[in-house]
Amino acid sequence: MSSNREQWSSKFGFIMSSAGAAIGLGAIWKFPYVTGMSGGGAFLLIFIAFTLLIGLPMLISEFIIGRGAQKEAVTAYKKLAPNSLWTITGPLGVIGCFLLLSFYAVVGGWVFIYSIMAISGNVITADASYPDLFGKITATPFITLGGLAVFLLINVLVISIGIKNGIEKASKYMMPLLFVFFIILVVRSLTLDGAREGIEFFLKPDFSEITGESVLYALGQSFFALAVGFSCMVTYSSYLSKKVSIPSSAGSVVVMNIFVSILAGLAIFPVVFAFDFEPTEGPGLLFMVLPAVFSQMPAGEFFLAVFLILFLFATLTSSFSLLEIIVSAFTESGKRSRKKSAWLSGLVVFIAGIPAALSFSSLQNLQIFGDTVFDATDFLVSNIMLPLGCLLIALFISWKMNKQVVKEEFTLSNTLNPAIFTIWSFLMKWVVPVTIVIVFIGTLVWLV
Repeated sequence: MSSNREQWSSKFGFIMSSAGAAIGLGAIWKFPYVTGMSGGGAFLLIFIAFTLLIGLPMLISEFIIGRGAQKEAVTAYKKLAPNSLWTITGPLGVIGCFLLLSFYAVVGGWVFIYSIMAISGNVITADASYPDLFGKITATPFITLGGLAVFLLINVLVISIGIKNGIEKASKYMMPLLFVFFIILVVRSLTLDGAREGIEFFLKPDFSEITGESVLYALGQSFFALAVGFSCMVTYSSYLSKKVSIPSSAGSVVVMNIFVSILAGLAIFPVVFAFDFEPTEGPGLLFMVLPAVFSQMPAGEFFLAVFLILFLFATLTSSFSLLEIIVSAFTESGKRSRKKSAWLSGLVVFIAGIPAALSFSSLQNLQIFGDTVFDATDFLVSNIMLPLGCLLIALFISWKMNKQVVKEEFTLSNTLNPAIFTIWSFLMKWVVPVTIVIVFIGTLVWLV
């Protein structure tokens, strides 16, 4: 690795940063409400199966590409497959991250606003109407744009500092705190009267509730929750030492992600059922239902603030990876400084995020195929670009990348049985791409 290329200081720092990239809106916001709308326990099992059989091999693949090339996403594919069409995979990932961050940061701004309000005691009040509160916040341009700006400002400040002192240091503090806060919430949730019904809904499979749409959601969630498909992890692993085992690191990230998803379910569903709310509230579950639920608990304002702060931490660590892939694409040549690239990228993302931020106020009548800009961007990124990116990466590493480099990166510092490499290769060559194509076609058919 070139001497001027920054590296993670340790395996722990890399795993915390990668887990931070993976654990965010997907695990804490999207997973609970998608699970609630998809039948509970059966969806959880399908999600875990997809995560282990599809998501984990994909995560290993991105790690291999990044460390094998020792370059960020755009340059990595150019180095490994020069003068070929495969080089579009990197730019596609950067564009995908850019679009994803443009609406992801809007939600991050909402979380920041709610966190400040909860800490100051202005969410749970005697006469509060939580749907009205959420509607008022999202319908006020000044508030939504302010939240978007502050959320991106935090990202810019961290990314501009660098890998070790910025992303890694922030993740080392935020991720352990996230687990501590989550465990506090889960313990409180499980001790509520009536919590058992929520536990059964979340953990007891009922496959009669599963539909084709649920399966599509489960696969998409496994990609979204692990931050694979847009080569974010290609960029992260390009800073990884050759002394670190890729399969074990990827396994640690996946286990942490599944664990947090389960914690999210155990923190939310027992509380929802204990107070007779519906688990099928969709995206508003976090901002409209949970404040109402926490308001009925002793010290509810405190526990709501704890939940929102941990959610803010998770949202930030995920967004770091999205901004990093954009910034690293501009700084790889060494002609542009990280600080200037971070500020410029943050500004451009802010401008691009304005339509999504105003989708619930002054631009609510601006429709794209019948959806707001926010929803249309979400659908394009999550259901079209993300599976396409995963398919390209799966085909690239199985059919184009140098097999010797692939095996060397997989086996470096690895004490696993050699048969694991054979299993992984089979999954990436046949199971992963075929599954993605089938589900992708199913998505298109479902749209029609």
